[in-house]
Amino acid sequence: MKRVYNFSAGPSVLPESVLKQAQEELICYHDTGMSVMEMSHRSKDYEKIIGEAEELLRELMEIPSNYKVLFLQGGASSQFAMVPLNLFRGSKKADFVNTGMWSKKAIQEAKRYGEIRVVASSEDQTFNYIPELNSADFDKEADYFHITTNNTIYGTKFTDLPDTGDVPLVADMSSNILSEPYDVSKFGIIYAGAQKNMGPAGLTVVIIREDLIGHAMDITPTMFNYKIHAENDSMYNTPPTYSIYIAKLVFQWIKDQGGIKIIAQKNYEKANLLYQYLDQSALFKGTVVPKDRSLMNIPFVLPTEELNATFIKKAAERGFVNLKGHRSVGGMRASIYNAMPVEGVQALVDFMSEFEKEHTK
Repeated sequence: MKRVYNFSAGPSVLPESVLKQAQEELICYHDTGMSVMEMSHRSKDYEKIIGEAEELLRELMEIPSNYKVLFLQGGASSQFAMVPLNLFRGSKKADFVNTGMWSKKAIQEAKRYGEIRVVASSEDQTFNYIPELNSADFDKEADYFHITTNNTIYGTKFTDLPDTGDVPLVADMSSNILSEPYDVSKFGIIYAGAQKNMGPAGLTVVIIREDLIGHAMDITPTMFNYKIHAENDSMYNTPPTYSIYIAKLVFQWIKDQGGIKIIAQKNYEKANLLYQYLDQSALFKGTVVPKDRSLMNIPFVLPTEELNATFIKKAAERGFVNLKGHRSVGGMRASIYNAMPVEGVQALVDFMSEFEKEHTK
């Protein structure tokens, strides 16, 4: 069967060359005589894999030496608890910007361990914009300040990072990590589930400034203590070995493309193709305030639910799959992560144009 254009929000499309390399190495990895899935995480061969994965990620993101890179499990959702458990060491207060479902879940989890203040929210407009922030409103005594840099469901992203001063900025970067350059030194913690731009589900990457490690609350479970994982090089227990291996291949693929700056240029090209079509279309409509549009997740709608359903069905028949939008937004959503080729977005736009002609009187 011919491969489709997969616009899933996650788990999502992976580079075809990465899948082919993984296929070639599936049964026998190099000269080990076994699959990576069968390999002891304590072996020299696997230590080399995880070591190379970290080195590549550090190079791609230009991660400073005073930051630890942790390869963990539990998804970004586990970080909703892990962050406050490790960072609530002073005021036990944190500021949050509420920009969608995932920030709401992070807020609810953090409330278990300290005092949470929502400094701004876009819930009044179904999260279709990023709220304006005023640093004068930030709590200077907060233990951290939390944002979600890109909102997968609603298709918004922070174009400007808040200036939080001495308060560590914590970012859930699950759906746009590696999609464009970020200055890691501006963050206390970056965390991300892998299943958008890094690899298959099962791996969570945490990039944490070293001074934030070692202050976990007494109630913190061992597996939720950053210090434990940092001291054991992400090998306190068996890590998600195969997911880390695939992530290493993806990191190498990004490097081979020219790095994050080149990837970002391609991402802007892809997003502009779709946004330009939506802006001139008489039938399709984007749902996000233009200044806050995501590069990764583009929601759009048609005038009726019947047309939405027809479009999704016809699109799937033509090889454009997983375009159905989240129930809270409706319509469609095209997730165009790093591995989605420009050709895939152009083909989608061409199909949308054809659909529009057929359904416009």
